[in-house]
Amino acid sequence: MTSRSHDDAMAELYRQDPALALQVMNDILEDPESEQSELLVVLRQIAKAHGGVQALATKVNLNPTQLYRTLSPQGNPGLSSLMAILRALGLHLAVRPLGEQAL
Repeated sequence: MTSRSHDDAMAELYRQDPALALQVMNDILEDPESEQSELLVVLRQIAKAHGGVQALATKVNLNPTQLYRTLSPQGNPGLSSLMAILRALGLHLAVRPLGEQAL
């Protein structure tokens, strides 16, 4: 049996079940104890599921090395980079109230 990395296994899972990828991302965003690094790892795995980081870098006009760094657990993408990455993956951010206390 061939061993594969966790990223490869998750990319395959997300390729087969895109709704799962969205659910995982939303769970991370909704959990007040989650960390930005968790979201970046999932974004990298989703990118891998949809042609790889190289292909995504081409779509968002970023250097592939820069995009690998951006989507690493230590990455810190600016909002414009994050929006470009999400858009290239066919996604977008949405803002919604936390509860009755919002605005």
